[in-house]
Amino acid sequence: MSTLAPVPAEPSPAAATAPGGHQTKGKLSVLLMGALGIVFGDIGTSPLYAVKECFKMKDGFVTAHAVATSHDNILGVLSLIVWSLTVVVTVKYLTFIMKADNKGEGGIFALLALIPKSGSDSKAVRNLVVLAALFGASLLYGEGLITPAISVLSAIEGLEVATTAAKPLIIPITIAILIGLFYAQKRGTEGIGKIFGPVMLLWFAAIAALGVRGIILNPAVLEAVNPMHAVNFFLIHKAHGFAVLGGVVLAITGCEALYADMGHFGARPIRIAWYAVVFPALLLNYFGQGAYLLQNGYVEKPFYALVPEPLLYPMVILAAAAAVVASQALISGAFSLTRQAVQLGYFPRVTIVHTSSKNEGQIYIPEVNQALAVACVLLVFAFKESDALAAAYGIAVTGTMTITSTVYFFVVTRRWGWSKWRAVPLVVLFLFFDLTFFGSNLIKFFDGGWFPMVVGISMFTLMTTWKRGRQILGERFAQTIVPLDNLLEDFAANPPYRVRGTAVFMSGSSEGTPPVLLHHLKHNQVLHRQVVLLSILAADQPTVPKEERVEVIDCGQGFFRLIARSGFMETPNVPQLLIMARDLGLVCEPSTTSYFLGRETLLTTGKSHMTGWRKGLFAFVSRNALPATSYFGLPPGRVVELGMQVDL
Repeated sequence: MSTLAPVPAEPSPAAATAPGGHQTKGKLSVLLMGALGIVFGDIGTSPLYAVKECFKMKDGFVTAHAVATSHDNILGVLSLIVWSLTVVVTVKYLTFIMKADNKGEGGIFALLALIPKSGSDSKAVRNLVVLAALFGASLLYGEGLITPAISVLSAIEGLEVATTAAKPLIIPITIAILIGLFYAQKRGTEGIGKIFGPVMLLWFAAIAALGVRGIILNPAVLEAVNPMHAVNFFLIHKAHGFAVLGGVVLAITGCEALYADMGHFGARPIRIAWYAVVFPALLLNYFGQGAYLLQNGYVEKPFYALVPEPLLYPMVILAAAAAVVASQALISGAFSLTRQAVQLGYFPRVTIVHTSSKNEGQIYIPEVNQALAVACVLLVFAFKESDALAAAYGIAVTGTMTITSTVYFFVVTRRWGWSKWRAVPLVVLFLFFDLTFFGSNLIKFFDGGWFPMVVGISMFTLMTTWKRGRQILGERFAQTIVPLDNLLEDFAANPPYRVRGTAVFMSGSSEGTPPVLLHHLKHNQVLHRQVVLLSILAADQPTVPKEERVEVIDCGQGFFRLIARSGFMETPNVPQLLIMARDLGLVCEPSTTSYFLGRETLLTTGKSHMTGWRKGLFAFVSRNALPATSYFGLPPGRVVELGMQVDL
């Protein structure tokens, strides 16, 4: 597999301020409620299945990745959950990782953009970091597939506790909820998002109350806060204790959401919501489940065992609502991740629909939504139980966590200038937890863990192939590029026939003459009175300030070079860019403006250093990518496409 493209460009110093960074504006109470509804949905629904997975039995026997419900085992597992939440979520993400913001935005692409392009690292090392970050982003798609399926299925399985007659209805109800969830995506999250916060606040209040009810049964369960119970658990079980960590890790799913959604709410509201509501509610519920097991022994679904019988059906409904919220957060995250990948050149163009006039981040991507919907429904049919899906869940989560820690090391040492004696112990602590959890989940590879790995490898292959293919195309065009000065000198000596109006020629390079312009002159032998050479460059920052978004260069003879910059959280719109260019002296009347685009027909018989199957994949994806007309918001009736054959 060929290596890919350049390491992201160095962001401005303002983009990499370590502490503090950015604070989203708005009332704190509103931001807190929004953070509860969007950020903590995934980790907030983990009590539905995390403890259950650690003590799972089948046909009267403890499964290979679980332990019996003895006193020491229960306290040991609870201690592992408590300290995993404390170290991974509270210390790693909320205290350290969230300080690495790119102009307020978080997420693995934002973290990657903070690494300086120049430095002592070799090109091979920098490319390796880029590849790792890309694979981490690819694994997030696997998590985005599993979260809706496991969350909704776990919630609906509560019906079995109420009546065994409901068992045949669990899968149909789950499928119906998932289909409804994905169908509603095209309407946007602005309206339904207003109820997400109150739903999750009610959910956390409910699970906290259930936890207190359980703790009252056996207050001795609170001894699990002592980390020695976790140590003793491993001393007793040794290698088998390592396997049980595959269930413990389910308690910390959703960590990446804390970081990725930082730009929507700011770090402070997320931290306050965690410390004031989420963390206490989770601890109380986990202790409550443990206390119930200490008091009563094994039960198949310890979460629902805490629920009083009259409240069982309302709790199933609330759990289903919370699962929908958790799923919504991951689906929206997949949309945002895809747009970032498109803007950074790692993904083909897709349809991006803005569902809110107020919030740039609220988008809908039909292609991604349809793929997620089909995959989630198939997952439910294939795995049938949340227990089976739990085996597939951990690898995607822990793989991304490990890569985040690695990229963070490069940020603190290369960008912030931390010494190795300061950075290494901290990152080693993070990686100790990350790699331990990742290794424990690899044991479950053949029990379902292969699925997110297949998804991750597939997405990684697609992104690297697309990036490499676009690079090769750029190199092909660069070999035949004509300096604009030479073309203008030729026009001065031999003026072409000019027609009224404006012609906008789009090009991926901000230098030289666009190939589509030369193609147009060769076949049509005319030129508009005003010619705009438009290049849209991707910036390695979330958004570009309005005053830096466009640059106009008057090249003479009616030629203008328009350079536009777009952040990875923005979708470029060419007509809007032309309106912004008016303030810089470039006036284009919409009624007399035509847009010229090149449309390449790719042949796979060339001599480029790219394997044949990757050439075929790139050509196939290129043919099916969204046309530039739709992606860049061009008026369809004013677009001229000129075909060109390119041999890869």
